Amino acid sequence: MIKRKPRTERGGTRERKTMHRKECKFCVEKVSVINYKDDKRLRHFMTERGKIVPRRISGTCARHQRLLTAAVKRARHLALLPFVVEYR
Repeated sequence: MIKRKPRTERGGTRERKTMHRKECKFCVEKVSVINYKDDKRLRHFMTERGKIVPRRISGTCARHQRLLTAAVKRARHLALLPFVVEYR
């Protein structure tokens, strides 16, 4: 006897996708303070246009995303990072 997958009203089969959560890079490395002077690390969490990448894409936890945002804004104010990249 062959086991079949349950069918939906439309006739297709219903498969459940399991999603794994991204781990926060800062939690894995046990970073407690995000330094605004570390521009290489901060650039990793920015797009090429200069925007800060959201948590759902970067995988950072809420606590570290707040610290990251504050560090990026502080670095922008001190001209270590650009506010906007020129687009032509």
